[in-house]
Amino acid sequence: MAIVIRLDEKLHERRMTLTELSERVDITLANLSILKTGKAKAIRFSTLEAICSVLDCQPGDLLAFDPTQAAQE
Repeated sequence: MAIVIRLDEKLHERRMTLTELSERVDITLANLSILKTGKAKAIRFSTLEAICSVLDCQPGDLLAFDPTQAAQE
């Protein structure tokens, strides 16, 4: 998929674990893990908004478009 998830980098910048984010956003650890690994096929705007609120970032800080990734699948 050409959409790259940069959640791991943002968590590292904020010195926050996925477990801590899960608790603050009230989303299961399993669902956040699926998102973090790039295996998610969709994300709700409400989920994206909650993550951005907790991490104090913009959606573009978490998501990027890399057309070279599509060719690798």
